[in-house]
Amino acid sequence: MSVESADRIPTLPMTERSRLVPRFLAASALILLVTALLSLSVGPTGITLTSLPRALDAAWFGASDGATARERLVLLDIRMPRTLLGMFVGAGLAVAGAMMQGLFRNPLADPGLIGVSAGAALAAVATIVLGNTVLAPFIEPFGIYALPFAAFIGGAVSTTILVAIAGRHGQLAIGTLLLAGIALGALAGALTGLLAYGSDDRELRDLTLWSMGSLGGASWPKVFAVIPFVLLVLLVAPRLIRALNGFLLGEAQAFHLGVNVEKTKRLAILATAASVGAAVAVAGVIGFVGIVVPHVVRIIAGPDHRVVLPGSALLGATLVLLADIFARIVVRPAELPIGIVMAAIGAPVFLHLVLKRGVGGFG
Repeated sequence: MSVESADRIPTLPMTERSRLVPRFLAASALILLVTALLSLSVGPTGITLTSLPRALDAAWFGASDGATARERLVLLDIRMPRTLLGMFVGAGLAVAGAMMQGLFRNPLADPGLIGVSAGAALAAVATIVLGNTVLAPFIEPFGIYALPFAAFIGGAVSTTILVAIAGRHGQLAIGTLLLAGIALGALAGALTGLLAYGSDDRELRDLTLWSMGSLGGASWPKVFAVIPFVLLVLLVAPRLIRALNGFLLGEAQAFHLGVNVEKTKRLAILATAASVGAAVAVAGVIGFVGIVVPHVVRIIAGPDHRVVLPGSALLGATLVLLADIFARIVVRPAELPIGIVMAAIGAPVFLHLVLKRGVGGFG
């Protein structure tokens, strides 16, 4: 039986909280729109919120004077790619976290904590350091897609190994999952350090800044490179909604309700690896988005994945944009790595989850 046709899985019952879902999603979309406009207006060039309509008009219909032409250039070539990239990265990481938490029935199952991000980062670093030498014949055919594709492969391999280790007895044990993820993350970190040790000064500086996570290098080629992976996640996620709702009852119960458990796992792993790999490739390692955002959505709107997945996409995009805006203005004219900002936000939330729920499930 296919995942999408599991008609016997009951939708979660309507409660007072679930009746607020349409308003919650509409409010999340509105907040994202306002945050995106704010992101377009923040920077050293004087495009403020009041002058943003004129700059947008110049961007679409051409500039009429020198000052407007400069605003058009800044808006189209710098700020708009950065804003779109932040939205794609935030949405992808949050949806990946929501899917993994639903699959493992645990709010601690974040791709960054269980080694998926580290595996994607290892593949991306190998591409950066060895892309012009050993790996050149394999990388050149992919062009601008080489880095996100390599990171996708790294994330997929890490996730596959993780599931194989944690599910040796037919069920995924969350304790084994987290411990194996820590081990895989440490191994990937060691190999990444080895590659960094063998790099030159320029590569080492680039790798250090990249490993902290940043949207500072945003460009249209990076946006176009990440779009196919985002589309893959958007196509897969709706097919998993009923199955993930079935997983809330337990893997065995989901199987008896008609969920194709193994197919669900494969699709979730594929989508997670795609979103995390693409995000790591274009923005570096940005942690905790996949923990913070789905947790907030579940508190507000409940555990139904009809709400959790789209809500996580909207709030994930908003959170990353807000973190990027803060990173741009807090130490002007310099810029904080966005990974540092997200760690400052996410670490307390993670500790709260550990103290409140331990390593158990959603209950």
